[in-house]
Amino acid sequence: MSPRSKQGKEAALGKSGSLPALRFHALTAGRWRDLESLFGERGACGGCWCMFWRLKRPQFEKMKGRGNRRAFKKIAAAGQAPGLLAYAGNQPIGWCALAPRETYPRLDRSRILAKVDEQPVWSVTCFFVARPFRRKGVAVKLLRAAAEYARKRGAAIVEGYPVEPKKGEMPDVFAYTGLASAFRQAGFVEVLRRSKTRPIMRYFAGRGGPDTD
Repeated sequence: MSPRSKQGKEAALGKSGSLPALRFHALTAGRWRDLESLFGERGACGGCWCMFWRLKRPQFEKMKGRGNRRAFKKIAAAGQAPGLLAYAGNQPIGWCALAPRETYPRLDRSRILAKVDEQPVWSVTCFFVARPFRRKGVAVKLLRAAAEYARKRGAAIVEGYPVEPKKGEMPDVFAYTGLASAFRQAGFVEVLRRSKTRPIMRYFAGRGGPDTD
């Protein structure tokens, strides 16, 4: 992150470090540079560029970095809106990946995260929040916006795959699918747990939330 970008993100916080009102927008080709600014050169984490759940492991590893970036940019350019950006003022400060579950075939190759049932769901698979805004409730707000965005597009169920640490805090790099506590705050409920630390949680759409486009 450049010094100017860092200063801009820090300036977007209130004087007390409090979180300002956020706006949410779907990732489109016109907002790609905002995602690049947020993710930085490493593509959020180790060249992932939010392609982890979309690809088989060998393909993902082969494409790490520039390959994943090109692939994800192509998805955004095609108008598929693969998730939501959160803004504080004009600064992109958070990201949440969101799409119908079938968009993420790697979920079905996971014993722990395999389908609960045959009901159609939208899946929230990944978060990334700029460092100055972490642990300030951004993920909760993104989840509420994601649930509303999916509801407006016909989703009856929004599903997530967070981590629930056994004790204490978890390093950010291991909590990229979100924390169970944030999902609960956003109105999600646990429906299945095949692992002590990996519940599957669902939001049953039907009530309103923040406006998104």
